[in-house]
Amino acid sequence: MEPPTPPPQILPPPPPTGIPSKNFPIKIERIEKSPPMNFPSPGSKGKGVSLLTNHFKVTVGSNGVGDFFHYDILISYEDGREVTRKNLKMALVDKLSEVYKTELAGKSLVYDGDRSLFALGPLPQNNLEFSIVLNPVLAKCVSGNEQKRQRLSSTSKMFKLRLKFASRISMQRRLIDCSSLRVLNAILRQQALRQGCLAVHQSFFLNDTKNLIDLGGGIHGCRGFFSSFKALQGGMYLNHDVCMTTIVQSGSVVDFLIRNQNVKTPFEIDWNKARGTLKNLRFKVNHLKFEFKITGFSDRPCKEQKFSLKLGEANVETTVYDYFVKTRGIKLSFSANLPCINAGKPRKPKFFPIELCSLVPLQRYKNELTGYQTSAMIKKSSQKPEELLQFLADTGKMIKHEAEPLLKSCGISIDGSFVQAEGRVLSAPRLIMGNGEHIFPRNGFWNIKDKKLLAPKKLENWAVVNFSTSCDIRSTCLKLAKVVSPPACVIQENPKYKKKPASVRVEVMFQQIKSKFRQNPPRFILCLLSDKKFCDLYGPWKKKTIVEFGILDQCVSNNKIDEKYLMNLMLKINAKLGGFNHTILSEITRSIPFVSKIPTMIFGMEVSHASPGATERPSIASVVGSREWPRISSYRACLRALPPKVKMIDSLFKPISEQKDAGIFSELLLEFFASSGNKKPAQIIIFRNGLSTTEYKQIVKEEMDQILKACNFLEEKWRPKFTVIVSQRRHHTKFFDKSNSGANVSPGTIVDNKVCDLQCNNFYMNAHAARIGTPRPTHYHVLLDEIGFSSDDLQEVIHSLSYVFQRSNNAISEVAPVRYARLAAAKISQVIKAEKMTNTSCNGQGGQLPKLHKNVSSSMFFI
Repeated sequence: MEPPTPPPQILPPPPPTGIPSKNFPIKIERIEKSPPMNFPSPGSKGKGVSLLTNHFKVTVGSNGVGDFFHYDILISYEDGREVTRKNLKMALVDKLSEVYKTELAGKSLVYDGDRSLFALGPLPQNNLEFSIVLNPVLAKCVSGNEQKRQRLSSTSKMFKLRLKFASRISMQRRLIDCSSLRVLNAILRQQALRQGCLAVHQSFFLNDTKNLIDLGGGIHGCRGFFSSFKALQGGMYLNHDVCMTTIVQSGSVVDFLIRNQNVKTPFEIDWNKARGTLKNLRFKVNHLKFEFKITGFSDRPCKEQKFSLKLGEANVETTVYDYFVKTRGIKLSFSANLPCINAGKPRKPKFFPIELCSLVPLQRYKNELTGYQTSAMIKKSSQKPEELLQFLADTGKMIKHEAEPLLKSCGISIDGSFVQAEGRVLSAPRLIMGNGEHIFPRNGFWNIKDKKLLAPKKLENWAVVNFSTSCDIRSTCLKLAKVVSPPACVIQENPKYKKKPASVRVEVMFQQIKSKFRQNPPRFILCLLSDKKFCDLYGPWKKKTIVEFGILDQCVSNNKIDEKYLMNLMLKINAKLGGFNHTILSEITRSIPFVSKIPTMIFGMEVSHASPGATERPSIASVVGSREWPRISSYRACLRALPPKVKMIDSLFKPISEQKDAGIFSELLLEFFASSGNKKPAQIIIFRNGLSTTEYKQIVKEEMDQILKACNFLEEKWRPKFTVIVSQRRHHTKFFDKSNSGANVSPGTIVDNKVCDLQCNNFYMNAHAARIGTPRPTHYHVLLDEIGFSSDDLQEVIHSLSYVFQRSNNAISEVAPVRYARLAAAKISQVIKAEKMTNTSCNGQGGQLPKLHKNVSSSMFFI
């Protein structure tokens, strides 16, 4: 980096529009109706390549025995309360088939775990009601005997199952649709559950120790498999993939808590913390066969907790300890002074000594993972492509979907070979760095050693703060001084505060900073954190820098700052300061299709949700918009709070008066105008992330409606052209290079046929190279295209946007604006976590996020 010399004029000025541009906005002809959505021809650019996919061809024969009949099912207790426990509902439906086989005319049933029951053929009546006693012994006694059934129902707890006919679902080959696929996927789920799997939607996990990964703290990563039938462009397929979830360590409850809290004996356990960790987990008691659910702990130790015991005609009060030791003759080693596990209700507790209790296997851990656990999960769960292919082949043989009787009844047969698809590999775009040097990426990477940055920013009046790390501060500063001016000062944390709460440590550090910089605050701070980057200090520190004081900063947690680490660090710092590290040649030559010639703004939109176990925190709507057209590598972020788990952004348009719109879109449009030579965008490309296929219509209807209103608010007749693309990473399609023994595909690989969806113009792009494991391509769905891209042009734009990410020297897996939106949300979520966001409302309007300081709000602080 050479800060003393101002960067050359990188981009020529935008061409004149022929319209005065002194005042915002410029009038643009309004398009009254959007052009119809036509599917463009598949792309043709790039080198052809043969690929294998993790799909298996499915054929629907003409030998099926009939259609499925869909019934709405309501399962309730005898008093009318609806049953909500999924495993209980599944068990009740299984008993329904067993006990009422005659009344159901022997029909095979498929249950989706919720409100739908499918019967292979019609049931005798459209409306049916049944009573079930869920007890294996009683169920066998009452099967087919109405007299015994009525007698037992008067003394046992009963359940009611009400069925109401809803629709008929065809299983004929030419009539397979979403309803048919729903039935077939419910069959897969039911088959897996009956084989003892944990089912999470269409992901299934077997109780097998070889699939477990120890993440520490009594938590395991559990490898499983995903199976789902899909109707795609090439026909019907079974998509089969590996998946991961987290589960709690099965076995002794005490052993789990000792590991979870990192203590040595049961007497050191924090029982308040344990209450939240164990709540609703299922367990067994050593001397009983039944499962119970943990509802809490006893208020008193086992030897003091009393309950009423019925002996003959009298009720005797005894302690839990005496009952198990003296009455039941069960030896207890250490439970006397520990609380009991409660498996009952508030008015009717059911206590068990904790050492007799064992957690049952395959129970999901739904709380937030630590930084260490997250990194361990990613590192240990990655599989090389050949290992993944072998896992999928082995799992398919073990599960034997093709042998499922219900699938056979539907005429379904599944080919055992991986489906072949044809792809194309696009050439990597040529890059430009400092002094006009051309860079040619190889395998998605490029070397930045001894290279000059495209537009470096001078770093001056900056400081280093050290939170008691073991990092060699002197060596770090000397290394930095080779590329930037030395820091104004280095501030060490006072050791006496090292064990204080994080917020206190950060507050004291800022008092030291203010005393060092009395009149001229530092422009930038390099913060050396103790432990790991996302430690307790990170959130409070970010709150101080980007919210309260408006100081750009960079946190470092690596104790070994080598040359490679330093180079990547400088990329982040330069981008935060407003510089540019590299760009693609087509941005300089203004040859990006459609984007370079006409003022075009690019948006990345994401809704980020709080981690499991933090349901009180809001979701975050994060939108970034491009600036400085004709650049495609400079962005500003805008963030708003949403109620927890809400997916649609409701703050794109927020008029607060006749003259003022406080919405996200208006804020970013004005930034684009101010930074682009007083030009407004005639075209807008939106990349929306984080939606499932069932929500595509909703985004066009709800979010686009707000966006159009925001445009009309700025000027009544202003109507730019829009292209709306959903960027989807959470899917289960992977590709392998057939010509290279199933190795990873090359960066730039595109697939736009065969295994793509039927609903809209869509394609898969694998822009990056996987450093470890098997890469997951990004699936792009074009929901609206008023601009009129050809397939090749749009794919070139998306490929280019994967190479302009400013914080690394490699292509990334998705377009840069989407990644920036996610990073911005992650930064602000750390601030929320630090202050627990107690003032956030969860009503329809959402709450207020901490407002970014004006000094950093226009910067790429999120890099």
